[in-house]
Amino acid sequence: MPWWWAADRIEECESSDMEAGPPTPGGSAVVVGPQRLSFAYQGLLEIPYDTILQQQDTLEVLDLSYNLLDDTLILDCNNYNAHVKFPYMPSLTTLWINKNKISNLPIIVEEICCKFPNIKILSMMNNEAAPSYFNGGSLTQYIDYRQYVISQIPSLEVLDDTEVQEKERELARKTYRMQRIREGRNRRKELHR
Repeated sequence: MPWWWAADRIEECESSDMEAGPPTPGGSAVVVGPQRLSFAYQGLLEIPYDTILQQQDTLEVLDLSYNLLDDTLILDCNNYNAHVKFPYMPSLTTLWINKNKISNLPIIVEEICCKFPNIKILSMMNNEAAPSYFNGGSLTQYIDYRQYVISQIPSLEVLDDTEVQEKERELARKTYRMQRIREGRNRRKELHR
């Protein structure tokens, strides 16, 4: 998928005239209450977007556990926060969580690292934790955000709409290695007080 497709998805989310089509063949949802929808154990190869969109106004919990979803997960335009819990998906290489309510970068990055160990493409545009010019962040905040994420997820090749350059990866390692050293010194000082 091209990087610019994320911007198109964000615009789609803002559209109020989205129409849901018929359910996706091969997967039937189990409604577990007015705000929960489960597609668990369906053998799905792709996310049944049409069925999900039919309940987009009330849906709070979507269970896609134990399927055959492979390498891409797109969760744009939801209300996910940094405390979202993902299933362990070692084959996932692409995650888009644009335009959500993610505000705590270390928590979401730790969850992504643990649950998607082979991630290569991550897009978190239009979240508070991913400051940029477009959501009121400064250039300094944007650079720091990129360096932090790149330093914590070494397998990353693309962050948001920009490829990770080797120079950027080196700088990120150095910047956050020094921060870990300073934090370690401060902890040791507190222990000896």
